[in-house]
Amino acid sequence: MKTLWNKEGLFSKKAFGLLGVIGLLGVAACSVNPATGDRQFTALLPADREAAIGAQEHAKVEATFGKFMTGPISDYVSRVGAKVAANTERSDVQYKFFVIDSPIVNAFAVPGGYIYVSRGLLNLANTEAELAGVLAHEVGHITARHAAERDSQGFVVGLGAAIIGAAANAPGVSQAAGLGSELYIKSYSRGQEHESDYLGVRYLARAGYDPMAMADFLRSLDAQTKLDARLAGKKTGEGANYFSTHPVTADRVIQATQKAQQVSVERPIVRRDEFLQQINGLVYGDSADQGFIRGNKFYHTALGFTFTMPQAARMVNSPTAVNTQHPNGTIIVFDMGKDQSNSDPLSYIKNVWLRNKDVANGESITVNGMRGATAAFTGTIQGKAATIRLVAIEWRPGEFFRFQMAIPKNVSSAFMDELKTTTYSFRRLSESEKQSIQPKKIRLVTARSGDSVASLAAQMDVDELKEDQFKVLNGLIGNTQIISGRLYKIISD
Repeated sequence: MKTLWNKEGLFSKKAFGLLGVIGLLGVAACSVNPATGDRQFTALLPADREAAIGAQEHAKVEATFGKFMTGPISDYVSRVGAKVAANTERSDVQYKFFVIDSPIVNAFAVPGGYIYVSRGLLNLANTEAELAGVLAHEVGHITARHAAERDSQGFVVGLGAAIIGAAANAPGVSQAAGLGSELYIKSYSRGQEHESDYLGVRYLARAGYDPMAMADFLRSLDAQTKLDARLAGKKTGEGANYFSTHPVTADRVIQATQKAQQVSVERPIVRRDEFLQQINGLVYGDSADQGFIRGNKFYHTALGFTFTMPQAARMVNSPTAVNTQHPNGTIIVFDMGKDQSNSDPLSYIKNVWLRNKDVANGESITVNGMRGATAAFTGTIQGKAATIRLVAIEWRPGEFFRFQMAIPKNVSSAFMDELKTTTYSFRRLSESEKQSIQPKKIRLVTARSGDSVASLAAQMDVDELKEDQFKVLNGLIGNTQIISGRLYKIISD
């Protein structure tokens, strides 16, 4: 959870005058791509404008995700990326590489040569060649002009639907069309993914890396996605990750493997130990700036607070809120609200949060020395009657941390006491706690003779599925044996 967030999408539609757009569409709008040899429709984002558009989008990426990571890991990613990018067909692009401080496994590119990888992706990779494969794939999207082609087509679809909606005097039509075009802009087609895989293998080979590394990393991605689904109790495919913006199909790993087998590289570069040393100590999961979960507790050492959720509740941290669901159906959302009038907590609930909704049972409370208030009213959860309990705690004048609880009618009195405990568990962290309570990190261990997956996984500081998480983290497939003297990753303090 961050204090501030940007609600704009990662890729925004460009503002073009309607007459200018119509004029562009009326002239030749195709170009031959130097990497693929194909003719492409890129009318609304010509090559000579890519750098300017990319700079605008780069600023929005930073506003959305926060400051990029700096230091040795950022420099390392840039060096690997530059080595890959030196082997492309487009010398007109200046490639730039950035590391986003996010636990989500993701990578993406915007026009103009801006390429991003997440901290979560670095944690999952196991060799420099795998990192190079990801960067090569994203470079492939740029050299193939997929972002430009995708942006052009998405904008035209949105424009046409908006005109139809205006003519029909039906705002809902344009809104639905706008959603569709935004979703299109944020994802690649199956054909574009395969083409970028092909180009990525080409650039990997030219740079001297093992061309099989791309397929290896895709296997790890697939395994991580399935593991995340198990940990969250969801169906495979739900949730945001690399495959949300890079669609995967059953045959994509196979095709990437086949492409790699067609390329011969003498003494291919892998660099496993070198890569692992680079990520040793890298934060795993949410960082201190985002807040992090430990068991049923949430800590935000950067802002300086903590609270405890009921036992058995599952918390999920996001940039805007901490979302919690209990097996009994209770839903709890924790976030922050602001009020420029600097009202007291009870007035804030009634007049700002609820926008003057009549609440008869609101009351003022004190939570660990902070002014607070709570109110309740009847609502529904999935069509069933529920109690909606709101809690606002004044952090500083005009800023409130909030709990919103949707509680089914049939919960026990003991559970209601747990919810009350959650409210009063919110407190400020001491200075010593801010220093001593830290996010989990990637640590390296050297396997000894007799070590097994079970013995190494036992060192993982995770709550469940230790062996499964260890295997996915280290790219171990099936019954792969542990090799004595080899480095392996674990998650630890």
